[in-house]
Amino acid sequence: MNSKVLPLDAALHEYLSAHRTPDDALLRELREETERRLGDQGTFLRMLVSAIGTRRAVEVGTFTGYSALSIARGLAAGGRLLCCDVSEEWTAIAQRYWERAGVADRIELRIAPAALTLRALPAEPVFDFAFIDADKAGYPVYYEEILSRLRPGGLIGVDNVLWSGDVIRPDKQDENVTAIRKFNDLVAADVRVDSVMTPIADGLTLVRKRG
Repeated sequence: MNSKVLPLDAALHEYLSAHRTPDDALLRELREETERRLGDQGTFLRMLVSAIGTRRAVEVGTFTGYSALSIARGLAAGGRLLCCDVSEEWTAIAQRYWERAGVADRIELRIAPAALTLRALPAEPVFDFAFIDADKAGYPVYYEEILSRLRPGGLIGVDNVLWSGDVIRPDKQDENVTAIRKFNDLVAADVRVDSVMTPIADGLTLVRKRG
């Protein structure tokens, strides 16, 4: 078995992106407006959400709504997505696209610190899927609050876990990269879950809650 990991240069990434289900016109437009988002992550999220039959999902960090739109499209019939964010400005863009995509009725947006929103939820394992992409220092709090409300076998996706590769560069010691390193170590040592880190976009960790 070959255990080597291929370096994902620009040419290889272009090849990977060319061999996936492409974005439709609406997602392409939103991706261009968001700029920093990559389409392959959206396709991946939608497929994951659909594959596990997600009916209840939660997202921490919505920004312009690209990932939320992808998640909402993957929900099972009658499914709902709770989005947590603090920016009315950026999420106004999100809501515009959700309406155009016909998924606004599946999404509840709460403008408040995510930790407060999550802690106010019933302490029951109701979520099938969660996506975390917010302030990096807050990742451990969001992770713990969501994990306790995630059903056994449910999945959590966590974005930006490679931080442009800075997680392995000793000279990089800023607040964000330090927080990401600590979070990555926390997940890797967590006996309550199985996890895998993927090189999708800026690094996406998938966490599955054990039964």
